[in-house]
Amino acid sequence: EAFIRSILSKPFKVPIPNYKGPLGLRALGVKRAGLRSPLHDPFEEGALVLYEPPVLSAHDQLKIDKDKAPVHVVVDPVLSRVLRPHQREGVKFLWECVTSRRIPGSHGCIMADEMGLGKTLQCITLMWTLLRQSPDCKPEIEKAVVVSPSSLVRNWYNEVEKWLGGRIQPLAIDGGSKEEIDRKLVGFMNQRGLRVPSPILIISYETFRLHAEVLQKGSVGLVICDEGHRLKNSENQTYQALNSLNTPRRVLISGTPIQNDLLEYFSLVHFVNSGILGTAQEFKRHFEMPILKGRDADASEAERHKGEERLKELISIVNRCLIRRTSDILSKYLPVKIEQVVCCRLTPLQAELYKNFLKQAKPVEELKEGKISVSSLSSITSLKKLCNHPALIYDKCVEEEEGFMGALDLFPAGYSTKSVEPQLSGKMLVLDYILAVTKSTSNDKVVLVSNYTQTLDLFEKLCRNRRYLYVRLDGTMSIKKRAKIVERFNSPSSPEFIFMLSSKAGGCGLNLIGANRLVMFDPDWNPANDEQAMARVWRDGQKKMCYIYRLLSTGTIEEKIFQRQTHKKALSSCVVDEEQDVERHFSLGELKELFTLNETTTSDTHDKIRCRRCVNGHQVRAPPAGSDCTSDLSQWQHCADRRGLQDSVLKAAWDAAVTFTFHHHSHEEQRGIP
Repeated sequence: EAFIRSILSKPFKVPIPNYKGPLGLRALGVKRAGLRSPLHDPFEEGALVLYEPPVLSAHDQLKIDKDKAPVHVVVDPVLSRVLRPHQREGVKFLWECVTSRRIPGSHGCIMADEMGLGKTLQCITLMWTLLRQSPDCKPEIEKAVVVSPSSLVRNWYNEVEKWLGGRIQPLAIDGGSKEEIDRKLVGFMNQRGLRVPSPILIISYETFRLHAEVLQKGSVGLVICDEGHRLKNSENQTYQALNSLNTPRRVLISGTPIQNDLLEYFSLVHFVNSGILGTAQEFKRHFEMPILKGRDADASEAERHKGEERLKELISIVNRCLIRRTSDILSKYLPVKIEQVVCCRLTPLQAELYKNFLKQAKPVEELKEGKISVSSLSSITSLKKLCNHPALIYDKCVEEEEGFMGALDLFPAGYSTKSVEPQLSGKMLVLDYILAVTKSTSNDKVVLVSNYTQTLDLFEKLCRNRRYLYVRLDGTMSIKKRAKIVERFNSPSSPEFIFMLSSKAGGCGLNLIGANRLVMFDPDWNPANDEQAMARVWRDGQKKMCYIYRLLSTGTIEEKIFQRQTHKKALSSCVVDEEQDVERHFSLGELKELFTLNETTTSDTHDKIRCRRCVNGHQVRAPPAGSDCTSDLSQWQHCADRRGLQDSVLKAAWDAAVTFTFHHHSHEEQRGIP
């Protein structure tokens, strides 16, 4: 017994002859004396310091408890070295919000940077910092949950791996049986301690809603909701399931936040910082009603003044927990992007079908007392599909549905939907030329986006006919497969020329930098959907000049939809989620105007904006002297005939005798390039 005790009483020594180490006679596990130190050096060049302890006088330093002295919070240099200036500012803002330093008692914020500014990286930096350090010299949180659309679960996992390497092991749930998912979630929630094995859970909104009970049994330190604009309705089950999660720190990410519908805006702010705008009733009474009254055309001067005051008050409150930067910042780091609105004339077949439909269906007569009927909504869908290609309404013609009686006689003899005939659609003809010229003159890849899977079917037929290699992503594809095909398409060595994308299934968050040309084949009522889809190629990692082609059928309902996007009216104009919401946002006169066809114009939109850059129908290179280039739509658009085209692909299409005009917005202007 005495011999064993004598062995155990000896201090530990490194068993290497003549080893001189820093341990000295200190036993293992004994806490080092002296002041606590931060995890990373705050004085290193380029260090991003999120928190700096207050400077103490010599007298205060003598009195302070060394075990309780606050320390610097410094972002891991592995991340701070890759953060751009706007991202460093964003991380600091996020950290101050979730640690209640910006609004005492509130721990949430909205990260509303536009697409492509690195919101994911900023949030990963925030999570990693909170999981590892705090002013109190211990982790701020134990666990974090990232909730995203199902198509982005694997993307989040890859991003964490990319930026943090093997430093952390996230748990991504993108499939499995109910029992298997429940078991994983229970294991995640039961983790405790300073070094949790898998501190980050990445889960889709759908899976979260179905398994919310398991997650609500414990608590998590932070929840991040990607593409958070889907939480604009506080009545839906997803919102309520997330809201009942036991976590004070909430970050909502949205590149397209709703700013023009006050109740939806309230829902988002209330989710991250409950109570800062009061209850829904208080918000309605104090903010919404005065602001709406002030915006009314018949408002008195007093009502207008009160509305402006309340709007300023609302903005001042919300801006304390919302950060938004525009994609103009990207022009410093990314290649030039040229966005072109291409107005394509209808073919004779389309024009005849369009006019016949308006005569037979009489959608205008259906509009009674300002209401829009189911048949009118159906008419809108039929016209939109006809603009894409007559093949999409061929079945209706065969069945002689309302509006298509006798329309079958207009189709060419022997017509069959089994093969695609581009010459029967103005837009499909332009697309065919764009693809052919791109393929034959460059090694560029193209993303094709449409709202309708039927249109994607036509794209597939065209690609098979022209022998283009392609991949397709729509709602039927599994989450795991989506991540694989995106990764493969982005590889420079992949042979695929075209990526077909359903805007409803994959418009948000996908990174398709393998392509540098994107065709928006049809416009969406919601401008946010189009913006999301168009941001897939012009984002971090893109090396080539980007071309965005927005195809519109001249003089049709598509131009009206586009005008609705660009001319934002009143408070609720910005967001129209579904066609069922059309009546809420259009006057009776505007609804009637949807059902017209202007065959005499080269572009109805161009006629309406009264472009100041055109003189006698020709393009003027510079804006008129003294004009403000940001004041309205007409001053950020160029109008061109064949001579004004900058894009060689469109020039070649023009030379191939396609009749269309175009408008574009180039980020060269923002760089000051003439």
